[in-house]
Amino acid sequence: MSENHTNPPARPSLQSRVLYEDNHLLIINKLPSEIVQGDKSGDIPLSEIVREYIRVKYNKPGNAFLGVVHRLDRPVSGAVIFARTSKGLTRLNEMLRERTIRKTYWAVVKNLPSPDNGHLMHFMVRNEQQNKSYCFDDERKNSSRAELDYRLIGRSDRYFLLEVDLHTGRHHQIRAQLAHIGCPIKGDLKYGFDRSNPGGFIHLHARSVSFEHPVSKVLIHIVASPPADPVWDVFKEVTT
Repeated sequence: MSENHTNPPARPSLQSRVLYEDNHLLIINKLPSEIVQGDKSGDIPLSEIVREYIRVKYNKPGNAFLGVVHRLDRPVSGAVIFARTSKGLTRLNEMLRERTIRKTYWAVVKNLPSPDNGHLMHFMVRNEQQNKSYCFDDERKNSSRAELDYRLIGRSDRYFLLEVDLHTGRHHQIRAQLAHIGCPIKGDLKYGFDRSNPGGFIHLHARSVSFEHPVSKVLIHIVASPPADPVWDVFKEVTT
């Protein structure tokens, strides 16, 4: 497969990116340029855009309730869970602590890992000043255990597509662990890729989330399509 570089399409609407919605939950396919919660950039966060969507759609007076269940880094795309009720938020937060929400990611990397399927366990230390995390093979002061599984699911003439099951939720975990084994994610200058992508995004995508609904107890499995992009499109046999 080869990459055909074209201009990116128009920005999709929020409505077109709603993956799941009921009285308690809302799951959105985040664009790689969006921030989930407000930060020092002053940009409007996805949480406020979603809150306004709820307020208008359901004719809610004042500020509609919206709880942020988890976040994705700004340059990362994919499924983000929001809670529409305090009951839903409380129970989802507990599920996160108990690690009963399964998260699967796709990552486009520059090198083939060896082996091409494996389990990674490292001890990670976060450097707040650098906003970067470092992986070590042995335990260090202030380190946290980080674990994931990965497998090769696609390849092109230049890149490799990995599917990652995340078992712990450390700062920049997938980015740091894959870089540590010599497989930096495409566009991720912070973790060793040799050039950035236009717009600063990286080819890391929250592909799916699976969990028991916090209220109805029905099994929820949501799949998010990667953003329209020449490199993602190379893997269309896998991503469709």
